[in-house]
Amino acid sequence: MSALTQNKTYSVGQLTPSIVLYEPSFEGWLSAVYHAYEYKLQHDSALQLIAQDCYVPSLIAQATSVTTDEDKAERVLTKLNKLLGRSGMRNMLWGFLSEKDNIGTTLFQVVKYAIDYPSRSVMQDLGNLDVLELVQTVKSVGREKHRMEAFVRFEHTTDDIYFARVEPDFNVLPLIGEHFRQRYQDQHWAIYDISRGFGIYYDKSQSTPSRPATLQTITDLDDAVLRNPASIHSEDEQRYQKFWQGYFTNVNIKERKNPRLHKQYLPQRYWKYLSEKQVLPNAEHLQKRR
Repeated sequence: MSALTQNKTYSVGQLTPSIVLYEPSFEGWLSAVYHAYEYKLQHDSALQLIAQDCYVPSLIAQATSVTTDEDKAERVLTKLNKLLGRSGMRNMLWGFLSEKDNIGTTLFQVVKYAIDYPSRSVMQDLGNLDVLELVQTVKSVGREKHRMEAFVRFEHTTDDIYFARVEPDFNVLPLIGEHFRQRYQDQHWAIYDISRGFGIYYDKSQSTPSRPATLQTITDLDDAVLRNPASIHSEDEQRYQKFWQGYFTNVNIKERKNPRLHKQYLPQRYWKYLSEKQVLPNAEHLQKRR
């Protein structure tokens, strides 16, 4: 019993993990990596790198906020490019865009592994749990990117802009912009991520015969427009949607209908922004005329 009542003292650092908070950007995370090595925190097995907007304050946690430093971020980026190469950096960026709660820490552990073993092909070592988690996350982000490129539906507005709303699981808007920039150079278009409050805009007037225009970032769109995009539809947009809905209905073979397979290839969470799914029952324009 006396052994149980003995007083022992521990330093706070032994009981709580070190937490480095970074501004929610890739440059912010790079700055946090620099901070961890600058203050020799990399050997702390409980070290966590967390985005400031995801951190829940705790009475016992030790958290340090790091501001974004472009010079320090550039130094870390240069080092990682040498260690990981182009494909490795692609994995790091795509992993970061997943916005998973623990992704900052996972990426840091992969960086530490690459620095500790510079001669290894780090991204091929799936025996490392952090690398495995990153590779699996990148695959999920890649699937979401592919689906967004396939399922985006533009709606023509009175300003002659083709506008689309999306709500992807991951922050893939920076990854799909180039796909649409190359394909739709002859029109004004915009894609807006409702859940993250920003979008990309292509202004064809700034393009040249040899080079497409640069994508612009847009924010703070009118909530009324986002809730009711039909309020800014051009006169032809409703007709376009009816044509598309009629085509979608008429090419469907009722006897071969397979709802389970359909949802597997076209998950239901995407349906609310697909014009072919926004139809009223028994609509005249959907009736087959054969």
